[in-house]
Order: sequence, then C-alpha cells, then structure tokens
Amino acid sequence: MNKETNIALLIDCDNVSHKSIQGVIDQLSQYGTVNIRRAYGNWKKNTLKGWENTLHPHAITPVQQFDYTKGKNATDAAMIIDAMDLLYSKQLDAFALMTSDSDFTPLAMRIKSQGLKVYGFGAQKTPEPFVNACSQFIYTEKIENNEDDKEKAPKKSNSKKTSLELKSDSALIRLLKTAVEQTENDDGWSSLSRVGTYISNNTSFSPVNYGYKKLSDIIKIIGLFKIEVREDNSAMRIRMKR
Repeated sequence: MNKETNIALLIDCDNVSHKSIQGVIDQLSQYGTVNIRRAYGNWKKNTLKGWENTLHPHAITPVQQFDYTKGKNATDAAMIIDAMDLLYSKQLDAFALMTSDSDFTPLAMRIKSQGLKVYGFGAQKTPEPFVNACSQFIYTEKIENNEDDKEKAPKKSNSKKTSLELKSDSALIRLLKTAVEQTENDDGWSSLSRVGTYISNNTSFSPVNYGYKKLSDIIKIIGLFKIEVREDNSAMRIRMKR
C-alpha cells in the first residue's frame, strides 16, 4: 500500500486572492491530504474580509500577525518561522506556499533541499525566482472562482491555449523537445510518464497554466509529436515529428 502524502498549506493572505482557494485545494487533493492549513495576516485589516469569510468553510486556521512596524510585512517572517518549525517537527511530504512574494524563494529552496516538494500558487505578477524555486507553480488566475462576481465575464486567462498559441510559446516548445530528447529510447520513442517526470524534476511547469489538466492534453493539441497509445489506454509514448 502506498504511503499517504501529507501536505502543509501556508497562505500569505496579503499577497493572494481568496477567490482561488477552492482551486488550490482541488489541485492539492490530486497529490495527497492537506492536513495542515494556515492563513497568515493581520485580521484587523478590512482588506482581508474576503479571506475571513473563506477560512471556516475550508477548515483553514487563521494566524494573527500584527503590523508592528509601518511599511514592514511581519506576515512573511511569521510564515517562514512556522514553515521551518513544521519542516522539522511534522512528518510532511510537501508544502504548498500560496503567495506572490519573491521573499519566499529561499524558503522554497530550503524545503526542497530536504527532499520535499513545494507547490507554489500565486498571481501572474509573481517574480520568476519564486516561480522557478517551486517544484510546481500554478497561477491563481487560472483557478479562480468568480461565482461571487457574476457581472464580470469569465477571464480570458482561464481559457485553453490554442494549438497556434502553444506553438508560439518558444519556452514551452524548448521544454517539451528537451524532455523528449533526454528520455527517448534507442528507437527514438519516449514514454509520456518519463517525459512528465523529467519536466517535474527540472522545472515548475504545470499544464494548468495553459488551460489544461494534463500534460498529455498539451502533447495532443500542440501537434508537434507522433503519438502511440496502448490499446487499453494504459500508456502513451511520443516522438518528435520528422
């Protein structure tokens, strides 16, 4: 029997929207159990009212952090200290850091150095150093729930990228080609599972940021690869089109 994956979710409420919390939990549920859920902020601020109404339905524990010095974000320090305490006191397999602040880059790298995965969630303004420091990073705009704002049209950023848009993304093309080349067998074919593992081990890539649930969906729609699937659909292998 496989060991259950235990995940700690730590939220920097000053820097992310409450509208994406359901999407974050849904994503993490694919990887394991989110048995520690903490949200950090100064709950006396009116700007956190949206978060305040979200905590109870999602079983998230609020952690009060007063602004002791004007212009300084004490939330970061409290969240980092808690993360290090959890790293050494709890039997965890992964952390989920929900923030758009690059100050958490060293924390993500420190956690990964202990052999744990770090799932990052933040707005599209999130600086690259933090995005790249995570094992996987998903932009919260892609998983926001806008039901409480029905007058607004769905965000275009939530839509799936077309084949043309995917082909125009040079970084994505380079990543996929490299992954296939590095994992191909003597016959030139690569198993999708090995390609996915290579990408996961080397980047913070997530298909969700392109509007898709799985890597295989992107592989199929992008049109750059030959695809073979077993009759029972249990495995897929791919190779570059010549």
